[in-house]
Amino acid sequence: MKKIFEFYLVIAILSLVSFSPVMAQRTSESGAKGRGNEQSETQFKGAVVEVYKTIDGAQLKAWIFKPKSAVESQKLPAAIFFFGGGWRGGAAKQFVPHCEYLASRGMIGIVVDYRVSSRYRVKITDCIADAKSAVRWVRRHSARLGIDPQKVVAGGGSAGGHLAAATATVSGFDSPDDQLSDSCRPNALLLFNPAVVLAGIPGKIELDRERLARITARAGVEPSKISPYHGDLASAPPTFIVHGKADTTVPYESVEWYAEKMEANNRQCRLIGYEKQQHGFFNSGKKSSEYFDKTVVEMDAFLVSLGYLKPRRKDD
Repeated sequence: MKKIFEFYLVIAILSLVSFSPVMAQRTSESGAKGRGNEQSETQFKGAVVEVYKTIDGAQLKAWIFKPKSAVESQKLPAAIFFFGGGWRGGAAKQFVPHCEYLASRGMIGIVVDYRVSSRYRVKITDCIADAKSAVRWVRRHSARLGIDPQKVVAGGGSAGGHLAAATATVSGFDSPDDQLSDSCRPNALLLFNPAVVLAGIPGKIELDRERLARITARAGVEPSKISPYHGDLASAPPTFIVHGKADTTVPYESVEWYAEKMEANNRQCRLIGYEKQQHGFFNSGKKSSEYFDKTVVEMDAFLVSLGYLKPRRKDD
């Protein structure tokens, strides 16, 4: 089992692919465009778009979905979502359905773009820097956006789940222009088949020198420095994880270990495993919306437990 997991761990880091509806086409197109950003002109119905960061000529955008009933005096909880795509590709639209759902429930949903290697030739550390910038930007502009800065949630799927978790658990990798007085640590996490174990764990995972070197080259640093499992879980925020038990891209064992370590640190972690489900099973746009619906209901219940949403009425 250890050798099998080691093999899949390397795949998860070097070849991890988002199972969002736009994954293959977006990655192919973005590679052809080099440093161009095909998301720069994207607009989503019902969203307000703003630039949260400009770096190396790239304008990184945030699409903000507000409840129709929101009034200027309200300060609402907000969730920021990072798309999956192996830190190579992917598109912000992956979590638009989640944002639309949260807006319908009285919470602000935000999807953001961030630099990926197919468009910007960046390392994973640069992706982390953008994710931290996004959380800081939301907090800095919370009054204007109608957001409660003490109820900022980070979420994402696969590599995006890694980035969300990294904002809470991984130290360093801040953008030079960030205002570090604005905390990048979210108040809660929503993780969908996240890559949370990116390095060896004594007694569980062992990586030989060759594989470690390949991962380090892709990451930009020694992998344990960007691995949420190896980060600061002692002060990690309440965490929600859904994961397919048949996932062969990011094995289910990895999130079990993460949840166990959270529990050992007396931190709240709600892990829900789905039998026979593989990577990306939770996405909207599948042949059936069954697992999108199921995981959204569980996400809703978790946010209700934190007091970020009101309990659903029986007739909802």
